[in-house]
Amino acid sequence: MRFLLHLHRARPHLLCVENYRYTAVSLSRCSLSYRRNYTLPQPSPPPKPSQTLRENIYTFPNLLTLSRIASCPVLGWAVIGGHHKLATGILVYAGISDWVDGYLARRYSMKSVLGTILDPAADKALVTTLTVTLGLKGLIPVPLMVVIIGRDVLLSLSAFYIRYTSLPPPKTFKRYWDFGIPSAEVRPTYISKVNTALQLFLMGVTTISPLLPAAAIHVGGLALDMSTFLTGLQYTVGTTTIWSGLSYALLKEGGYVISRREEGKSDSGGS
Repeated sequence: MRFLLHLHRARPHLLCVENYRYTAVSLSRCSLSYRRNYTLPQPSPPPKPSQTLRENIYTFPNLLTLSRIASCPVLGWAVIGGHHKLATGILVYAGISDWVDGYLARRYSMKSVLGTILDPAADKALVTTLTVTLGLKGLIPVPLMVVIIGRDVLLSLSAFYIRYTSLPPPKTFKRYWDFGIPSAEVRPTYISKVNTALQLFLMGVTTISPLLPAAAIHVGGLALDMSTFLTGLQYTVGTTTIWSGLSYALLKEGGYVISRREEGKSDSGGS
């Protein structure tokens, strides 16, 4: 201690230098220890964007369905022009292609939400074409034509609304018309299926009626002429049309929102 005091009195600048070196070394060691014990926080990876559920809509069953829709203008022209054989041939093609596309969709797993929309749309396009043209030809009554067309128009407007409300966000015009993005799967009611079958049967029989013989039709042992048979069928179709419309409006049985269910649990029931 006396030596340090003597050194401080004799050469104070040497002691200051030594203190400075000691302090510098201490700070250097502390800095090195801080670097070893402390690591900078790593930035978190950006969140992955949510993937939109898509499906293959370019399938052969959908192509067959589109061909039925495309044949409707030719069918209408044939009915208006009195080409009953051509109209009958188109109806036969529509019936066969309807069965084939449904079989292919089920057999080879080609089901799609777009198919569940196109398939009933093709049937409705066929029925609407025949309803309008046969009504213009006077082969079906105007009140029945109004009931059938009015129901289909209301259901079509509802389908546009449901498509918008069930479309996954963001809701843009481009995504709205991108049918590779499923939104609502069409699930028709039982009475609607019966009604569509009866409508197609009525329109088909009415279309080919000029080619049928004028002899009476025997149903359950009763002899009915073609006019009486068609009249009874028209009343039946009018009743089922109103009933099926009420089943959608009141019972809310139709439609299933696919965007709100878990992926991989699809139970699509149409082609």
